[in-house]
Amino acid sequence: MPIQMELNKQSHKANGQHDWPVKIYTRDIEQSALSQLKNVAKLPIIHSHIAAMPDVHAGVGATVGSVIPTHNAIIPAAVGVDIGCGMTAVRLSIRSAQLPDSLSDMRSAIERAVPVGLAAHKTVSVRTSACKKLAPGIEWLFAKHPTLLKMMKQPQITWTKQLGTLGGGHHFIEVCIDDDKHVWVMLHSGSRGIGNTIGRYFIQLAKRDMGRHIYNLPDKDLAYLTEGTEHFNDYYAALQWAQEYARVNREEMMKLVLRAIQPFLPGFITDRSAINCHHNYVSKEHHYGADVYVTRKGAISARQGELGIIPGSMGAKSYIVSGKGEEQSFCSCAHGAGRTMSRTAARHKFKKQDLIEQTKGVECRKDKAVIDEIPAAYKDIDQVMENQQDLVKVEHILKQVLCVKG
Repeated sequence: MPIQMELNKQSHKANGQHDWPVKIYTRDIEQSALSQLKNVAKLPIIHSHIAAMPDVHAGVGATVGSVIPTHNAIIPAAVGVDIGCGMTAVRLSIRSAQLPDSLSDMRSAIERAVPVGLAAHKTVSVRTSACKKLAPGIEWLFAKHPTLLKMMKQPQITWTKQLGTLGGGHHFIEVCIDDDKHVWVMLHSGSRGIGNTIGRYFIQLAKRDMGRHIYNLPDKDLAYLTEGTEHFNDYYAALQWAQEYARVNREEMMKLVLRAIQPFLPGFITDRSAINCHHNYVSKEHHYGADVYVTRKGAISARQGELGIIPGSMGAKSYIVSGKGEEQSFCSCAHGAGRTMSRTAARHKFKKQDLIEQTKGVECRKDKAVIDEIPAAYKDIDQVMENQQDLVKVEHILKQVLCVKG
């Protein structure tokens, strides 16, 4: 489908503020998200335009589902506090008919193997090699910014014990079946507590640094760090570290999940390379004649032929896609279904029975603690996919049969 909405079709500057174009791949967008997009479009650091994906919804400062290219600057709050959050998926060499009739014991085994919510591993023995590779970067950051140590309880211990853990909220581990009856394992997580701490720390530094100057920011959460300033280089280094931590976290978790499900299945291998993609991150890219920083806040890279994962809500379909390299979206696409209501609103509106009905056929938690993740609190994933036909090609459609929630 073509772009369905545009704000500020021509870039212009008036009264000291810019109004950059915003290209939106949906008409299903709430007023608060539109206001946030308009605010970001006023920043002088924007390059060319902003793109909003079909799962767009309001976030903190910047909308979730937005792609923000910037000249010589990064907005820490636009990246957010779950730096490097993303997906990984592998296809197994077995078919759905080879799954056990009941998946309850398999789910319990996954939950024993992978700590969820605020839980962490008791030791780091299974992840020693990964921790050693990551240690120099975070030790340098702690030495340069000792305030980070004060913001997190036992930070040197916590980041190692949280490597290979799921976290809470919308993070999940799933066993899925594709349209050819192949079995997939898919999971969603980020940089855990250490990424959250890094994000919060540099968001405050950006606000403080911009407060020293006379800037007419449309929203204080859009404070940005500029190349050449005191904290930009440190933030960019911290971003790269947290993004790598998130990627490795997903890799380590996947190893634990595959080991946990092995006793319940016939012998299997992973019969294609794992897909591992961020959807809250920054990368240096070239677009519209310039080298820029591209912040994808709830969006994934979709360059020509590049594989990605677009999950639906718990109980809905998910998609393995390949990118079409659409330049107007800065070679990006949606990262999921996107929420239609807040967690608080979902808890007020829905009951346990609603969750049971909407997750029929899925082995998962069906208690009050996960009602805020009910499928009805999210956009229709089929409509999201319809709105981004110009951005991606569907390679596989997956249906969840087991889901572990944080």
